[in-house]
Amino acid sequence: MTLSGIELRYLVNDISKKIDGYYVSNIYGITKDSLLFKFHHPEKSDVLLMLSTFGIWVTKVKIEPIEPNKLLKHLRNNLLRFKLKEVKQIGTERIVYLTLSYFEKEFVIVVELFSDGNIIICNNEMKILALSHSINVRHRQLRVGSQYVQPPLDNLDILNMTEKDFEPIHSTSIAVAKWIGKTLGLPRKYIEEITRLAKVESKKKGEDVSNEEIKRLFDSATQIVNNVVSGKHDPEIVRNDEMYVNPISLGGENNEKIASFMDGLDTVFTESIITKGKTIQSSSFTKKIAELETRLGEQTKAIKTVTEKSEKIAIVANSLFEGVSQGISAMDDSKITALLKKNNSEIVKEKGITYLKVEDEKIKMDLNSSLPTTASALFNESKKQKAAIGSIEKLLRKTENELEKVVKQGESAKQVNVTQVRKKNWFERYRWFYTTDGILAIGGRDSSSNSAIIRKHLQKNDKVFHAEMSGSPFFLLKGDDAATPASLTEVAHATVCFSRVWKEAFYGSSAYWVNPDQVKKGAPSGQSMAKGSFMIEGQRNFVKISSLKMCVAIIKYEESYLLTCGPPSLKNTAVCYAMIEPTGQDMPDVAKRIRHEFLSSNEEITKPFSIDDYVRVLPAGACNITESGSGT
Repeated sequence: MTLSGIELRYLVNDISKKIDGYYVSNIYGITKDSLLFKFHHPEKSDVLLMLSTFGIWVTKVKIEPIEPNKLLKHLRNNLLRFKLKEVKQIGTERIVYLTLSYFEKEFVIVVELFSDGNIIICNNEMKILALSHSINVRHRQLRVGSQYVQPPLDNLDILNMTEKDFEPIHSTSIAVAKWIGKTLGLPRKYIEEITRLAKVESKKKGEDVSNEEIKRLFDSATQIVNNVVSGKHDPEIVRNDEMYVNPISLGGENNEKIASFMDGLDTVFTESIITKGKTIQSSSFTKKIAELETRLGEQTKAIKTVTEKSEKIAIVANSLFEGVSQGISAMDDSKITALLKKNNSEIVKEKGITYLKVEDEKIKMDLNSSLPTTASALFNESKKQKAAIGSIEKLLRKTENELEKVVKQGESAKQVNVTQVRKKNWFERYRWFYTTDGILAIGGRDSSSNSAIIRKHLQKNDKVFHAEMSGSPFFLLKGDDAATPASLTEVAHATVCFSRVWKEAFYGSSAYWVNPDQVKKGAPSGQSMAKGSFMIEGQRNFVKISSLKMCVAIIKYEESYLLTCGPPSLKNTAVCYAMIEPTGQDMPDVAKRIRHEFLSSNEEITKPFSIDDYVRVLPAGACNITESGSGT
C-alpha cells in the first residue's frame, strides 16, 4: 500500500496533535527501512510512532528488531530526550518533516514516501548528517554532507484548488480520469470515486466534457480531498490480492469497517513488516539448511560407496581362497587372471609397482606372495574399509542433528515477535504500588512528575511522603482513611529506596509524612524553588527505615497483569517477584536477569514486559538480586 498526499496530510495533522509536548525516550531499529520512536510525556501515556520508507503512523504494537538499521546508532546518540517541536508537510507532497529540539540543538528528520523511500537526518540548516541511501538524479543529489534538496513541487496545490483549475480539461483529448490523476496527483481509487460522484464517464475525452460536468468534477474532488484531510472518515480495510486501507468508504467487495484510519494503517503496515521479516529471518536458515542437506547426501553416498568397496574386496579375497582348492598357489600363476576377471578385478602395474585393482580401488601387492597371503591382505583391506564406515556414520549423525537444530531455528525465526502495547493506567506514569491494605501509593520519577503528583493528584485525605535527605521523590498514599501503620511504613520504605539513598547505599535513613495542608505549592515572597520542589510546614512524622530492600513484582490488577517495584511486602501478592538490594550490577543487566527468571516462572504472563519495562521500574543505581520466586 502507498500513502497518497492527502492521506499523509491527515496523518501529519493527527500525529501533531497526538505527540504535542512529547519527547523521544527511546528509538528501536525494526528493519533497515523502519524505525520505531517511543515518545514520552510526564503526564500522558507513551506514544509509539513508526517511521518507515513507506509510511508514518502511530502504532499499538512493538515489533522485535528484524534486521540492523544503519541510522539507529546516529539517532540514539543525538535525539534521545529531544522534544518533538513540529511535524509538517509542504502541500500534499509525500514528504514529512519532523523537527526535534533540545535547548539550543535542533534536528530535522525528513521522511520521503515516494519511489524507494528514504529517511534523512539533517541539522537545523538542513545539512544531511545521515540517510538510508544516497540519491544522484538529474534534479538533486542527496548524500552525507550535502544540503537537503526536495524534489520539484507539483504545480497544483489541491488543498487550495478552484474551479478555474479544472478549465484546462477542455483543451485536452485525453480521458477525464487520466487528466485528473495527472493534474491532482491522486491515486486511482480516488479518481474513480470523483468521476462516479460527478456522474462523468471516466474514459470521456476532456474536450467533450461540458461546463456543468467540470463543475461536478471539481465539487466531487473538493469533497473527497476535504473529507480525507479533515478526518471526516468512514475507514475500511480492503482485503483483495493486496490489503490496503481507505479513510473514506469507496464501495467494492471484501471491505471491513474499522475504528480509525490510523488503526487500519497500523494493521496493514505492521502485517507488511512482519511478512517481510519472516522472509528476511528465514533466508539465512534456508541457505544453511540447503548446505547441510547437500553434506548429508554426500555422506550417505560415501557410506554406500565404501560399503560396496569393502564387500567387493572381500569377494575377491574369497575367490583367491577358492583358487587354492583349484591348485593355484601363487599370484603369478597364469590361471589367476581368469579368476580375477570373474570378479571385475585385475593385476596392474604403475611406475614399476604392482597393484590388485578391484573396481576403482588399487591395493598394493607382491606377485611372489602366496595366494593365502594375498587373500589375507585383501580381507584386512576389506575390514579397514568397513571400519571407515563407522567414522562416516558418526559424521552423518552429527550432520543430521545439526540439520534438525537449524530447521527448528529456521521455523522459530519465521515467528516475528510482536507485542501488543497495552494502554497504561494513569498511575503507571509514576512510581506506584499497592500497600498491604490495598491502598494506592504513587511517587515522582523526576522533577516534572514530582510536580505533577502534588499539583494534579494531591487530595485532602492523602498523606505526603518525602525522604529526610535531598534528592527524594514525593510519594502520596491515596485516601488514607483505611491506612494502617503497615501502609505508612511501606510507603516510607519506598520513598527512601527511590531516593538518592539507594544509589549511595545510605543505610539507616528516614522518611517523613505530612498532611496535604502542610504542603505549600508556592515559594515564600522573595524566594524561589526548583521545579518539583515544595515547602513543608509544621510537624513531620518520621519513619526510620532500617533496610534497603525492594521487590520487583508482577501483580494482577483487574483483568490484566502489571509490573511494579515497591516494598518487600509486594511479595505476598505477586505472581512473580525478585528482591533487590543496592550495589552490584548495572540496571540493564539486572533487568535482563529478572526478566529471564520471570519468563522461566510464567512465560505467558511475563512475556509482554520488555527489558525497558523492567529498567523503568527499578530504583536508579546499581543493585543485586537476593531472592526470586513465584507468589500467588
